[in-house]
Amino acid sequence: MKNNKQLTTVIAALGLLILPLLLQNFGSAWVRIADQSLLYVMLAIGLNIVVGYAALLDLGFVAFFALGAYMYGLLASPHL
Repeated sequence: MKNNKQLTTVIAALGLLILPLLLQNFGSAWVRIADQSLLYVMLAIGLNIVVGYAALLDLGFVAFFALGAYMYGLLASPHL
């Protein structure tokens, strides 16, 4: 039973890694949509681990997410 769950997890992870490569054939907008969706999924999983399993209300990782988004915005800006 445990091996079946691990196999399913590995197949799902590989599918999510291959997803942007498949979506690039349909245009960059779909890649951006998938990218944003996967980022929010990672943020939700992190919140679930911290609040759900550890029973802590620590939102420090959200600050790192916001800092990374801010730095990306600065570095991608043509004004920099």
